[in-house]
Amino acid sequence: MTQTQEQAKAVRLDKWLWAARFYKTRAIAKEMINGGKVHYNGQRPKSSKNAEVGALIRLRQGYDDKEVVIKQLSDTRRGAKEAQLLYEETAESVRKREQNAEARRLNILHNPAPDHKPDKKQRRAIIRFKDI
Repeated sequence: MTQTQEQAKAVRLDKWLWAARFYKTRAIAKEMINGGKVHYNGQRPKSSKNAEVGALIRLRQGYDDKEVVIKQLSDTRRGAKEAQLLYEETAESVRKREQNAEARRLNILHNPAPDHKPDKKQRRAIIRFKDI
């Protein structure tokens, strides 16, 4: 391959994340990369980093952390079915996401709301505690 053909195949990381439908816009993808929410082969990349086939990407999406391996490169955003062909999520990542989803469903990760409002005596105790 010549130099120009290799450059034509190169896709920026922020553009690939957008094309793979991890983030709704390239600006959000760039913000997540610059904010340290995306790791490329274990390191914090710049948004201009060229994505490579076989690279491991760890990213935060909503409540979940995902680990995906790049299978194909693309710089165009297409349908969800085609976007899922661009990457493969690791088995460990899928397992962790399912565990976290179950824990969220059972309210283990987040403190559940109290069963009732505090009564007058408890409110006074809270006020005394806050004033100290």
